[in-house]
Amino acid sequence: MGRKKTHDNLPSFDELIIPTLKALLELGGSGTIEEISAKVYEIEKFSEEILQIPHGDDGGRSEIDYRLAWSRTYLKKYGLLENSSRGIWALAKTDFDITVLDYNEIVRKVKEDEKQKQTIEKNHATKKEIEKEIIEEVETTEEWKEKLLNILYEITPAAFERLAQRILRESGFFQVEVTGKSGDGGIDGKGIVRVSGLLSFHVIFQCKRYKSSVTPSEIRDFRGAMQGRADKGLFITTGKFTREALKEATRDGAPPIDLIDGELLCDKLKELKLGLDTKLTETVEIKSDWFKNI
Repeated sequence: MGRKKTHDNLPSFDELIIPTLKALLELGGSGTIEEISAKVYEIEKFSEEILQIPHGDDGGRSEIDYRLAWSRTYLKKYGLLENSSRGIWALAKTDFDITVLDYNEIVRKVKEDEKQKQTIEKNHATKKEIEKEIIEEVETTEEWKEKLLNILYEITPAAFERLAQRILRESGFFQVEVTGKSGDGGIDGKGIVRVSGLLSFHVIFQCKRYKSSVTPSEIRDFRGAMQGRADKGLFITTGKFTREALKEATRDGAPPIDLIDGELLCDKLKELKLGLDTKLTETVEIKSDWFKNI
């Protein structure tokens, strides 16, 4: 399929749809707008001259970034992307074959759906009132967390690492990478967190999809692997930490390691609204398919 060219040989927004998906796949399924755009520039090998073309007369935004914004919007309406209030964009599903996707079909489907939107919205108010009457009881904290943890136990180790990557990005980390290398001392990924916009700390993290408890020896092994490679360590598990492991993580004279156990992990996912919806009277609804598609 030939490429349409407009505005100084720039690709149109629809031609940037597939490169946007490729960029997110290379980023591990999620990323900030800046990370996604930078990856698209790399994939498409855009020259600096093309990247500097402004959109409109104000020069506040480049034309390529303006078109990429439209590409993300169409992918979201098509159901392949989702974005959070914290500016993180992510693949809504991963079970698609990018080699058979047609950007023309994506644009056509979105425009067709938009025509039907007004009819659907007419019934929206009535639907909300019915939901209000139906939902009367609230799931207890223990019930929804237990259900969520059971889902997390079933996803693959690689998916759990990508989930950790997404949580860190949503929490303000940047340059978050999942290494996933065996024999790397248990290190699953790394990232950078900036405090007060001034100080930056390099963080290495490890993910354990456990039903049991993490032991102090695992904390010591992780600390040994991170020394000289990061300022801080972060250990994330679906299980718990033994009392000795908690002590080892904050032992005097040793680099401290921050710990996230299963309960705190559930709270964080709820706070960030990742894979969960809190409806009306604090009913927590777990979106099982979200975790299966990480």
